[in-house]
Amino acid sequence: MLIRTIEKFLREHEMPATKFGRLAANDPRFVLDLRMGREPRRALASRVEHFMNTYREAAHVG
Repeated sequence: MLIRTIEKFLREHEMPATKFGRLAANDPRFVLDLRMGREPRRALASRVEHFMNTYREAAHVG
């Protein structure tokens, strides 16, 4: 489930939910909306997953 993956990412990177939403989905309320039951479309979910993967790679290298 996407929200579980995001929550884990937020804990691992000590990132506020609003910052994640702005960076990953261009929507500061994105994570809050997911917590409230929002189901993102497939394209947005893919974009968010891509963001998390590239962020992890950059954090690991840097």
